[in-house]
Amino acid sequence: MSTTRPPNVVEAIGVSFSYGTELAVEDVSLALGRGEFVALVGPNGSGKSTLVRLLLGLLQPGAGTVRLLGDDPRSLGQRGRLGYVPQRRELAPDVPVTVTEVVATGRLARRAWWRPARATDRAAVAHAIGAVGLTAMARRPVAELSGGQQQRVLIARALASDPEVLVLDEPIAGVDAESQRLFRDSLVHLVAEHDATVLLVSHELGAVADDLDRVLVMKRTILFDGAPTDLTARGVSLGVHADDLPLWLESIE
Repeated sequence: MSTTRPPNVVEAIGVSFSYGTELAVEDVSLALGRGEFVALVGPNGSGKSTLVRLLLGLLQPGAGTVRLLGDDPRSLGQRGRLGYVPQRRELAPDVPVTVTEVVATGRLARRAWWRPARATDRAAVAHAIGAVGLTAMARRPVAELSGGQQQRVLIARALASDPEVLVLDEPIAGVDAESQRLFRDSLVHLVAEHDATVLLVSHELGAVADDLDRVLVMKRTILFDGAPTDLTARGVSLGVHADDLPLWLESIE
């Protein structure tokens, strides 16, 4: 029986990036394996969102190499293999579409757009909507939803594609506790049942603290890469993020 380790699904080697003369990401190397649930944390302005955009191919590194699902992220085929929820934004208020219609667009990368939705597509959409606690609002126009509810719609759209890699950038800021629980359950299911890799960028780690495989701490470069228990041993409680985690992050050098 082969004991060869599966290849990394996300990889950065010596990656740096600058906005003009301002160095935002410096010599970052990391690797995420299949089925890992990883959090990326750091103080505001630490380069987290820039790093995410580099990993997704939305920015080109000034130095170093990025690989996503074994390929240059800019040339990745089958975009349905990747799910991405950017920092909170509201959906266009004048577009007359329902929650279900928006979430259903997450399935388009899994099938040709001109083909009718199959039963598996409809089931995936309904499951994703339920995972973020919006089943009762499935037929509501998104324009009638609050900003937090619209963010949950975007999360559901990413989940609906059944991605191999799911990247979420501050997805649950301002979302209520019950929705955070449902969100946590959907991520754990995605990892455990679908062997997906999840990269969560957030200060809001209380809902998922017990489920993470690793935590990456960033302040322009990666300062810590290890198990949550290693942070706990240093006196950092991921579950009490409102008190100690952000303060600890702001003080790291």
